[in-house]
Amino acid sequence: MTGAAAAPNWRGALPTTSGLVEIDEALRLMRLSPELKPIGRIAQASNASFLCEIDGGIQVIYKPIRGEAPLWDFPEGSLAARETAAYLVSEALELGVVPPTILRDGPAGEGAVQLWIDHVGVHRAVDLVNASDEGLRRLALFDAIVNNGDRKGGHILPLPDGRILGVDHGVTFAVEPKLRTVLWAWRSKAFTEEEQLVIARGVQGLAANGELRAQLSPLLDGEEIDELAARLSDLAATGCFPEPSPDWPPLPWPLV
Repeated sequence: MTGAAAAPNWRGALPTTSGLVEIDEALRLMRLSPELKPIGRIAQASNASFLCEIDGGIQVIYKPIRGEAPLWDFPEGSLAARETAAYLVSEALELGVVPPTILRDGPAGEGAVQLWIDHVGVHRAVDLVNASDEGLRRLALFDAIVNNGDRKGGHILPLPDGRILGVDHGVTFAVEPKLRTVLWAWRSKAFTEEEQLVIARGVQGLAANGELRAQLSPLLDGEEIDELAARLSDLAATGCFPEPSPDWPPLPWPLV
């Protein structure tokens, strides 16, 4: 098999600074820990982002809504919800490309809380992008589905077991086409059978009474969910990765 089907167990335990942690256990601790204890700040982040510790010595990234910088093309205060929605889509479609992410209260109010992943380094991510590594196809497909407007090389986390995760999904799910990514190596390439199954799961989950639609309803507005469903239907109809839009810059800046 090639492409998406070649990836390791998409729901295997994730490497953290505390060792391997099962996804369900990470989610349980993220939801139930009474306190997010700040231990540092991500200085280079464009929005307020704090490294925090929760029960079990697990570290998470906390992005409070009140620390989001306003954007002209996204509703104010909506980025944390989009980060959470991205995780739900990744899970529902069985892609496993986003670290566990929830929306919860914290020291600066409600925000996105995401498991901190102990990955093998940004330099390795850049090498994979430059080599058009087939392991990146899952992430490229995910970005096309969620309409990711900012897939930089530094937002890619290679894991020791071969899985590749993506982070920083605040500028996703726009109604207008905004796909901007360093992962264009597969443009117009036909989907594998596994990728077709991923898309079919999304179409089913976003049907009128679909489970994924219900999960996303508190996080995205109705038009955004309908457009997500339309993108999946379009991908199913074309059977291949999209080409860059002529109306939107195809590459993010900076690239890393």
